[in-house]
Amino acid sequence: MIETRYLTKVYKDLTALDKLNLTIDQGDIYGFIGPNGAGKTTTIKILSTLLRPTSGQAFVCGYSVNGQAKHIRRKIGYVPDEFGVYEDMTVTEYLEFFAALYEITGQDRRRVIRDVLELTDLSYKEQAQVDSLSRGMRQRLALARVLLHDPEVLLLDEPASGLDPRARIEIRELLKELRNMGKTILISSHILSELKELCTKVGIIEQGQLLFSGPLKDILKQVRAADVVLVQVREAAEQAVAVLSEHALVSRAELLDPTEGIIEVQVSEAAEDTTFVPRLLVENKFGIVSVREQEIDLEDAFMQVTKGQVA
Repeated sequence: MIETRYLTKVYKDLTALDKLNLTIDQGDIYGFIGPNGAGKTTTIKILSTLLRPTSGQAFVCGYSVNGQAKHIRRKIGYVPDEFGVYEDMTVTEYLEFFAALYEITGQDRRRVIRDVLELTDLSYKEQAQVDSLSRGMRQRLALARVLLHDPEVLLLDEPASGLDPRARIEIRELLKELRNMGKTILISSHILSELKELCTKVGIIEQGQLLFSGPLKDILKQVRAADVVLVQVREAAEQAVAVLSEHALVSRAELLDPTEGIIEVQVSEAAEDTTFVPRLLVENKFGIVSVREQEIDLEDAFMQVTKGQVA
């Protein structure tokens, strides 16, 4: 659905994008991660045909951004990070205006507006003034606008930026619903915890260069070469550490909390799984309170992948 080949954008002495090679397949929810100035917005503006690349190619739904912009615009919905000002318009008038631009007329227009208002949970605000809406409602209205012509691809630039926790949850649930509808979504954000719950794939960009692109589980695996298990024993925690340390498949065993008996066990890459850890402790007569694999979150992965490049 989306492909870039050596996509480059240069502003005088600044290289905003440096030979970006990116592939997003149909149905992907792709989280585009990077600090401010990394090149996220530049990429999205090029894909939405609002900005011309200096060199390289970009394709959306098989059409090139170089010369086939009209075809791309019929296939995409673009939501920028700023809503814009539409004074003296109601929510319905706002949607009718854009529906007319998409050449949706008559009964179809009324039906489509009703459907997108229902989808974005804004039906009860249909006669409200646009400039009276909260930021969260404006973001939902922006999504309603780009859904009028039923696009295949959604390009969302920081849709949760500046929203309160409740509004972020509402946007997240709406994006999940769009994912279930089969939309292909590219979403840029620096709120990494939101992306973890939404995305099938992520890309990490820094200084215009793509450092990683692929399934979320792959980046977490790349960051942590070996599994780490947290195990809590009832008693004799120091002896349990000694037993674990002697095992050939344990790289490291460390007592994190002597009072609670919590031990961190790093399993070697040669181990097929971590199930041998509790089995070893039980065989040696240690009582186990709990066992769980330690998770690495997206923030940790981001900091490690960009190590040395993020100020």
